[in-house]
Amino acid sequence: MTTTTHFAFLLLRDFSHLAFSCALEPLRIANLVSGKPLYRWSLIGADGKTSTCSNGTVTLVDGGLEPTKGVDRLFVISGINMQAHCSADILTFLRRERARGTALGAICSGAYVLARAGMLDGMEAAIHWDYHDSFAEEFPEVDLVPSVFCDRRIITASGGTAAADLMLHLIAKEHGTNLATAVADQMCYNAVREGSAPQRVSLQSRHGMRNAHLVRAITLMEESIEEPRSPSCIAESLRISTRQLERLFGRYLNSTPKHYFMGLRLHRARNLLVQTDQSITEIAMACGFRSTSHFTKTFRAFYGKTPLAQRTTLN
Repeated sequence: MTTTTHFAFLLLRDFSHLAFSCALEPLRIANLVSGKPLYRWSLIGADGKTSTCSNGTVTLVDGGLEPTKGVDRLFVISGINMQAHCSADILTFLRRERARGTALGAICSGAYVLARAGMLDGMEAAIHWDYHDSFAEEFPEVDLVPSVFCDRRIITASGGTAAADLMLHLIAKEHGTNLATAVADQMCYNAVREGSAPQRVSLQSRHGMRNAHLVRAITLMEESIEEPRSPSCIAESLRISTRQLERLFGRYLNSTPKHYFMGLRLHRARNLLVQTDQSITEIAMACGFRSTSHFTKTFRAFYGKTPLAQRTTLN
């Protein structure tokens, strides 16, 4: 007799339709390929009627925030503006489900919701890379990983096609690699990633560069945004001269080390302004600025608007 696993997906408003499709379709295809009802699923929304994703499409759901029935795994799927849609009712529902023994998971920015519910403290978790900065600031007790997904007691996956990687992993785990491979073939998905794979394209591929010194220099910059290193300090760490470092940035990135590093710091500041409610002073400090006035002046010169205006417009 075939055992059917019941998945439930809690779709928060502005959820990622791509992540949702990549989570659901492998389950449907697994049933199709195997000829067995291996999986069933139900959709949950805050109002019990519909949920609207970030592209405006409206999805009908099967129920609201009442206790689930016969659910084996419950995944939270969210997207942009997850802070605004992470209501007290949602958190209460998730805590109740955990107390009832339901296995929980999160996809895309869903890890933020579970962290708000206090469920990820001391655990490894994955979230879409675009939310790493704000998540790390708000939940320092969570061990955030840059990988595609994290299969722990609470399963978390980053955004987009990472949901497909996760589901193929679970299918292989429960029903064997042959079925998972057959499902991937039906999806025309020939680049299935392990959970430990990085979310983002490598620096080398992104910038079309193969210079190890330059890659290491950028990595050092990304690791020291709160306490910025000078170009001479970075060059010393690489055991090259400051002039050599400047030539590398000019050749491959048409920039200088100082300007490139400032761009990284301001990009993080912009993320924190849009994604968190931290004060401008706190954000300035988190991005290596020792005064709010210097931060404001630099931000305006780079983006053409003040940090306050950036936060107000959210774009």
